[in-house]
Amino acid sequence: MISGISRRRRRKLKSEINVVPYIDVMLVLLIIFMVTAPLLTLSFEVDLPTSNAKALESRQDPVIVSVMADGQLSLKLPDAKSPERMDAATLQAQLGAMASQDKDLRVIVAADRAVAYEKVVSAMDVIKAARIEKVGLATDAR
Repeated sequence: MISGISRRRRRKLKSEINVVPYIDVMLVLLIIFMVTAPLLTLSFEVDLPTSNAKALESRQDPVIVSVMADGQLSLKLPDAKSPERMDAATLQAQLGAMASQDKDLRVIVAADRAVAYEKVVSAMDVIKAARIEKVGLATDAR
């Protein structure tokens, strides 16, 4: 019987770290932070000063260059009711004359979704050739 007790095997020591408890703690902390983060939003009342200043008014309405599906260009001036169809050379000459009078002239290029991108870029090239700096782009213009 004494010999049976002395024959016990000694266990080898493991030099590995058990990471399962660390993962559990990390997931619990993650859930806690996800729940508490929206609640930590601080807000406070701000008493803003009042002013009698008026909003800046636009000096003028922009000129609209429309690109049709067939590639035809049209120009709509701010005071005109309907756009005027013209070719690229006439458009460039007219925009150039307008730009020489007003350096802050704004031009918007309007095109339908069906218009090929190449035609819109060529219209932008005509506007840039007229030396206009402020150009915007609008889609789905009718």
